[in-house]
Amino acid sequence: MGLDVAVPAGELTGALVDFASVSGSEGPLADAVEAALVGLPGLTVDRDGDAVVARTSLGRPTRVVLAGHLDTVPIADNVPSRREGDRLYGCGTSDMKSGVAVMLHLAATVAAESLVHDLTWVFYDNEEVDASRNGLRRLAERHRDWLEGDLAVLMEPTGGEIEAGCQGTLRVIATLPGRRAHSARSWLGDNAIHRAGDLLTRLAAYQPRTVEIDGCAYREGLSAVRISGGVAGNVIPDRCEVTINFRFAPDRDVAGALAHVQEVLAGYELELTDSSGGALPGLSAPAAAAFVTATGRQPRAKYGWTDVARFAALGIPALNYGPGDPNLAHTRDEYVELPLVEEAERVLRAYLTTRS
Repeated sequence: MGLDVAVPAGELTGALVDFASVSGSEGPLADAVEAALVGLPGLTVDRDGDAVVARTSLGRPTRVVLAGHLDTVPIADNVPSRREGDRLYGCGTSDMKSGVAVMLHLAATVAAESLVHDLTWVFYDNEEVDASRNGLRRLAERHRDWLEGDLAVLMEPTGGEIEAGCQGTLRVIATLPGRRAHSARSWLGDNAIHRAGDLLTRLAAYQPRTVEIDGCAYREGLSAVRISGGVAGNVIPDRCEVTINFRFAPDRDVAGALAHVQEVLAGYELELTDSSGGALPGLSAPAAAAFVTATGRQPRAKYGWTDVARFAALGIPALNYGPGDPNLAHTRDEYVELPLVEEAERVLRAYLTTRS
């Protein structure tokens, strides 16, 4: 099944949704995207696994990268797509096949002579699963030159607003030891779960920072997200584990964020299990400033981690901008407002073709 990328972006979104592409099974959709791009004039198309990259070579003074992932979370009886008025329902409509549709439609319909930037289109796999499988990470490791640019726009769902940078995230496990005993003689033991009380009290009382960077306010959060312990209904537990997630502003690196958590939870045994640094807004970069001007919107902080951090790590300023609603991502009733899809296309077309 092929893709007609010249049809309106809203219609194309429906076609992409009907191409089921749960993480790890993006192959057929990647094939269709590659075939559509190869058929367009003026593009060099490369592929690595199920990631497809297309680039213009017009000799423009700046290069803009537009990126979007092809995969979705598992389908929840929400494929094929269906339209109700101005809403298109289906798995991936918001996160982020509407953004991918805008990218593909622009690649097919923007005349090369009108472009003021060279463009790189990046469609990648496995964003919704473990970071080790992420297609953009793989491209950065194997084909750094494919991703070069003055600005990257990640078409993650933002409701048509600009969300700059992103928070960093880390998880630690706090282990609380105790002494096992029969619950009928509880005084002979030391209940590890009870010992979590002070730690939870510290977390509940924690006052997070709010940090303003480039006019964007990033609020931090330190939260217990999982507790496990106990072996039976008649045994005093001798071990309790509390998993703690710290979402931190991008002015901290991972080492600094970990040091802060260790300070807040001093006295507890902590094991770092996962971490990803954030991304600064980068709004002072000329290409980013021009993008903000083109949208006419006030950028806001991105709450959560996105792949803009991967571009930032490569020294490329990056923004999140897409037509989907992040609050609808991964839901059974996921949908996208079609007027937002049309607006995203207009905004990007104006940015890519308007000379300052």
